[in-house]
Amino acid sequence: MHRLTIAEVAGALRRREFSSEELTRALLARIRELDPELNAVITATEEEAMAQAAEADRRLASGEGGPLTGVPILHKDIFCTRGVRTSCGSRMLDNFIAPYDATVVEKLAAAGAVMLGKTNMDEFAMGSSNETSFYGPVKNPWDTDRVPGGSSGGSAAAVAARLAPAATGTDTGGSIRQPAALTGITGLKPTYGRVSRWGMIAFASSLDQGGPMTRTAEDAAIMLGAMAGFDPRDSTSIDRPVPDYTAALDQPLDGLRIGLPREYFGDGLDNDVAACIEGALEVYKRMGARVSEISLPNTHLAVPAYYVVAPAECSSNLSRYDGVRFGYRCQDPRDLEDLYKRSRGEGFGAEVKRRIMIGTYALSAGYYDAYYLKAQKIRRLIRDDFMRAFEEVDVIMGPTSPTVAFRLGEKTDDPVSMYLSDIYTIAVNLAGLPGMSIPAGFAHGLPVGLQIIGNLFDEARLLNVAHKFQQETDWHQQVPGGFE
Repeated sequence: MHRLTIAEVAGALRRREFSSEELTRALLARIRELDPELNAVITATEEEAMAQAAEADRRLASGEGGPLTGVPILHKDIFCTRGVRTSCGSRMLDNFIAPYDATVVEKLAAAGAVMLGKTNMDEFAMGSSNETSFYGPVKNPWDTDRVPGGSSGGSAAAVAARLAPAATGTDTGGSIRQPAALTGITGLKPTYGRVSRWGMIAFASSLDQGGPMTRTAEDAAIMLGAMAGFDPRDSTSIDRPVPDYTAALDQPLDGLRIGLPREYFGDGLDNDVAACIEGALEVYKRMGARVSEISLPNTHLAVPAYYVVAPAECSSNLSRYDGVRFGYRCQDPRDLEDLYKRSRGEGFGAEVKRRIMIGTYALSAGYYDAYYLKAQKIRRLIRDDFMRAFEEVDVIMGPTSPTVAFRLGEKTDDPVSMYLSDIYTIAVNLAGLPGMSIPAGFAHGLPVGLQIIGNLFDEARLLNVAHKFQQETDWHQQVPGGFE
């Protein structure tokens, strides 16, 4: 049962081949057995999951429910879940029990999905390797000496290892797409505002976006259909109808115009990764797509602009963790200043502190115009590059990550090298565009991801383009050894 996709599980449940309770029980047992090797799950919600599965079986027996009814999933531990610890991978929130559900959690529960638990992540979603978590690093199921990518590495590793058919993730600068690429799964970052951020603990509010992490594009379409939609509680939510993302999956690709940014194929890209991307493009050509070179001239500014904007917003958002209202509180503070300093000093990890300090500096008097304002101007230039490109092409393709998964500890002492892991994904967040990563081969024995970038609210086209590729290839069906 653990080998089935969402679409296959939904069909099997309706045919009564097994019940949601049976499937949920089997996956919970699989998490207990296999997760100690991966460290992908922070909290398993066994009682809640079995209760939700029983309710799903009742709905299915009465002929009710939709494509997610009875399907077990995992949530990244950045989404608030009522009555369940929501840690954000940090000591600061290790004791925080959320009093409400995030909108994404609410929507998926209303669709009948069963929550198996909460997945490990980089602390407050800050990282590209899932090594900054208070609960220890997540291991890549393809090679447990390597990282799964971050910050949604727990979700990615769990889906790749068949601990669940799908999981939620969040993407601030590539944190759905990069781990999806490094673990050989499908990950979709929707247009900014397409999925509500209410109840999703904030890192950088103008960049964060929730999305699905699945094995196939078809499953991502099913998940996104339940997750997307306007939310009046989120001031950045877009009031726009949600299409049926599964309706156009099988549209032919004849005449599809694919743009290849020359800036994505220069120095720093592993040759074997590049060969996988070239092989994927040949598949698209055989399906009738036309490939042409384009330019995104401000791409080289994306990483420096992002690492001003994101830390500045993180500095503001994380100021609420002061040891007073909720979260970690130091022992026996001498006075209010000591309470603040020691609670934050002891509650936050090194990477979070680094970004808070950078952001606070960028926002300080005398430096705001020089750094933050200038970064926002560059952000607009990057967006304009994409808008001009989409006048000529329908989608943009390239590598998701410049390399395959690197070894645990390899980059922990070199933050700049770590930040460059997201060099191809960051610009998409700065522009607010949808992007996804799908499995496109193997290099050095490890998965490679193909990134597909679309115009604003063009998720349906991305999913169609990805689905047709997966009908022609079997990269997405490959399973890590030991997790079959």
